[in-house]
Amino acid sequence: MKAILRRSQTALSVSFGLILICAGVFGQEPQATPPPPTAPHSVQFPAPAEKTLANGLRVIVVRRSELPLISAQLLIKSGAEVDPPELAGVADMTASLLTRGTTNRSATQIAEAIEALGGSLNSGSGYDASFITTGVMSSRAGPAIEILADAVRNPNFKDEEVERIRRQDLNGLRVAMGTPGTVARFVAGRVIYGDAAYGHPVAGTPESLPRIKRDDIVKIHDSFYRPDNAILVLGGDITSDTGFALAQKYFGDWVKPPTEMPKSNIAAPSGNRRVLVIDMPSAGQTAVLAVRPAINRSSPDYFRGIVANAILDGYSGRLNWEIRVKRGLSYGAGSFLDTRRWGGSFFATAQTKNESGAEVASLTLAEISKLATGDVADTELTTRKASLLGGFARSMETTSGLVGQFSSLASQGISLDEINRYVTNVQAIKAADVKSFASAHLNADSTSVIIVGDAKKFLPDLQKQFPNAEVIPAAQLDLNSASLRKTVSRN
Repeated sequence: MKAILRRSQTALSVSFGLILICAGVFGQEPQATPPPPTAPHSVQFPAPAEKTLANGLRVIVVRRSELPLISAQLLIKSGAEVDPPELAGVADMTASLLTRGTTNRSATQIAEAIEALGGSLNSGSGYDASFITTGVMSSRAGPAIEILADAVRNPNFKDEEVERIRRQDLNGLRVAMGTPGTVARFVAGRVIYGDAAYGHPVAGTPESLPRIKRDDIVKIHDSFYRPDNAILVLGGDITSDTGFALAQKYFGDWVKPPTEMPKSNIAAPSGNRRVLVIDMPSAGQTAVLAVRPAINRSSPDYFRGIVANAILDGYSGRLNWEIRVKRGLSYGAGSFLDTRRWGGSFFATAQTKNESGAEVASLTLAEISKLATGDVADTELTTRKASLLGGFARSMETTSGLVGQFSSLASQGISLDEINRYVTNVQAIKAADVKSFASAHLNADSTSVIIVGDAKKFLPDLQKQFPNAEVIPAAQLDLNSASLRKTVSRN
């Protein structure tokens, strides 16, 4: 015990001494602003090799041989946007079930086989695509891609696995529906896209998931999981010849159906402004979300858009600086430019105490408005572009990140060479570009506002600014329609 006490006293003495040394060396006033970022480095990423198999499968191979690893992703160019209106979540459920058993392997056998290879296998979906991804040492690429191909081409969709996924998704939704921030995002989808394909949550709703049958899942797979609607991206320590040979071996006999692909019915985002309050009396905090239609991924304004968003987003972005740093009203505030294939949206969000919900909504709209009407200093623009470029660079450091970037471009129909123009395109954006983008696409006066929380604590203040704000009790919220309000049955 005495020895322990002596060691503790010694450690305290050393720590106190270090504090005194640091105080002497760094005793000057803290720097008011961080040092400016260095000039961006010119980077040349490996050029991908491409080939289209006879059945229509597009194959992309990107070689990076620094580490003996490969990642492979098979993309189906259809996601939640192909869900039938009454079956929201069926595409996501289909993708999730790919790893839950095939006609050749059970779910347990798939998991054991991938584990024996020291690899991983994951699947899921977004709005514009469904995917299955594997990562493994390059020496074991063949067996891993064989398992991936089996999962995509031969899923058996066993009833017990369907029910297991359904229970998991419903449990996740029950938790999500008690979280103001998540509810606000779900509501935003309906506000922007209405009853169109992008309007519902990817994972479905508490009402739609119980309606999904195994036959619905099989229909989605039969309709959209076909080689002429798929892209295989291989990246890492692999040559193009090896990659193309693996694609031919495991996907070359994947038969393209004789029928045409079903047509997607994607409506343009709505421009109608709504101010919505979802009254959740049990909420300990309030979520504030401002949302509006925005550009799609193929827009020529894309780079102006992401730089404009970077001015608002991030720890040093304007929203967080105004709402958190200056006023202490939130742990964090930010924004996002969601550029999908057919239409996009912009949203700014923060979470605050219930009493300050109206104030945070006003501050959020004010910061969006200033981007179009005020000036952007060169120092601010340089810093925010550096943050944007840093995030891009980090995403390219791993084989999975490399494959993810090329997969995203390919699925959205963007030239793969944009990878090597990204830094230049971001750097080319000027303050005037940010201002013109904000003026054209981020008009605060036509931006919808969604507030989810204990309404009695913020509604009176909110109505001073928005006297016609809609109020929907959480128990009456319906995510299955653009009205967002459950229909009251009359006997």
